[in-house]
Amino acid sequence: MLLKQVLDLFEVLDTPQASGETVKKMLLEAGADEVKVQTVTGDQGSTDCIKVWIYGRNGKHAGGTVPTLGIIGRLGGLGARPEVVGFTSDGDGALAAMAAALKLAQMHKNGDVLEGDVILSTHICPDAPTQEHFPVPFMDSPIDMELCNRMDVDEGMDAILSIDTTKGNRVINLNGIAISNTIKEGYILEVSNDLMDVMTRVTGQLPAIFPCAQQDITPYGNDLHHLNSILQPATATNAPVVGVAITTTQPVAGCATGASHAMDVETAARFAVEVAKDYGEGKLSFYDQKEFDHLIELYGTMNQFQTFGKGK
Repeated sequence: MLLKQVLDLFEVLDTPQASGETVKKMLLEAGADEVKVQTVTGDQGSTDCIKVWIYGRNGKHAGGTVPTLGIIGRLGGLGARPEVVGFTSDGDGALAAMAAALKLAQMHKNGDVLEGDVILSTHICPDAPTQEHFPVPFMDSPIDMELCNRMDVDEGMDAILSIDTTKGNRVINLNGIAISNTIKEGYILEVSNDLMDVMTRVTGQLPAIFPCAQQDITPYGNDLHHLNSILQPATATNAPVVGVAITTTQPVAGCATGASHAMDVETAARFAVEVAKDYGEGKLSFYDQKEFDHLIELYGTMNQFQTFGKGK
């Protein structure tokens, strides 16, 4: 259970003074191996980008060959101050990712060392702007998506879970979490059976899968509609990416406060920790390599969908 981690972090993040350095101190004291914070500035303000390393027994840092899992918390901002006061729904992705980091750090310190390395990243911004979006307003971000991807996506990540509040839509209709198809190099692949197995054991329910449109896996800024930013890391890496959506039955604005459900955030964080365990032990795959290779043979590459397209 990660409820304590979620609540402890919520108290740190639900404040106008929320910062990367505060979270860094908390994680290092808990047992994280390495934490880096960099304040970056965009056209609409600044934010603290944070990246956390939890080293595994046979991971790359130890000279081993076990692949590295990336866990990214996507968001525009934790808050939309001064327009609204308090922690926004949009902040749940960062809260879940950092709760997973806190739990993994504590496990590592206590002697429960995973096989592979885990890299976790997000950004901490208590005063992000907002933007209009149908059917409910979205949070905006102080930095653009290209810079956000550059800070969040690490070249050492061999597979990525992207956790994001995904409530501002009419196509996901449950309270809890839902996962996406695996996205790799412009392809929307089949949903991983292994990830569905983990989801079933974590939730005790049938797996919930949210729909991906081709537009959703293209970069922001190309004038196409996107469900939200949950799959944007797939435009910045050739590693397989799976979205972990924190969801509601009714559309909820990303800039809404009082809309975070502790148990749903905990479920997303616990799912990420369980995936980290199984991925490092070789029990879990995000996609079928043989089938992916055959797709390339039959239809060629689809990397153009990771770009802005023709004439850009």
